[in-house]
Amino acid sequence: MHDGGNGAARSKRADARRNEETLLDAAAAVFVTSGVEAPVRDIAARAGVGMGTIYRHFPTRADLIIAVYRHQVEACAEAGPDLLAASATPHAALAQWIDLFVDFLVTKHGLAAVLQSDNAGFDTLHAYFLDRLVPVCTQLLDAAAEAGEIRSDLGAYELMRGVGNLCIGADHDPRYDARRLVGLLIAGLRKPGQTH
Repeated sequence: MHDGGNGAARSKRADARRNEETLLDAAAAVFVTSGVEAPVRDIAARAGVGMGTIYRHFPTRADLIIAVYRHQVEACAEAGPDLLAASATPHAALAQWIDLFVDFLVTKHGLAAVLQSDNAGFDTLHAYFLDRLVPVCTQLLDAAAEAGEIRSDLGAYELMRGVGNLCIGADHDPRYDARRLVGLLIAGLRKPGQTH
């Protein structure tokens, strides 16, 4: 049976998506090390493509920054269920996921800062961030609470907001270790008598 070229079209779409993900991974890595004003040629070199390819996908720097932000949110969201399936305990999965969330907050906060000048666009992105990540954090918290590992009176939004507050300015102050504070917070969720 002939599929009218749909298989080839699907394969082409899958290739295009993979290429875009390679670009976004490269842009994220360059933004982390060099900031969001890094030259596009650095991103192109890291991704192994020409600059024209980047401009074809993302005509402006803002387009690229927004796409990287969304890409990182998606990676963080997708990691939650994977960690829950692979970790020894739900609390261990929660701790690892919060570590990824801290990575996102500390290294990608510059993206949000750049976007805040466009308030409407930033509000939309922030709503997307919450819509994608609060349910994932809820799933991890619920699993750890059901396993009897942690107290069950803390909501995902409250925890994420607290972690976010601990991370503010963390990348600019060598005397402040946000990860240590976040680690203490996550350890403090444990019920008395839970040590592992």
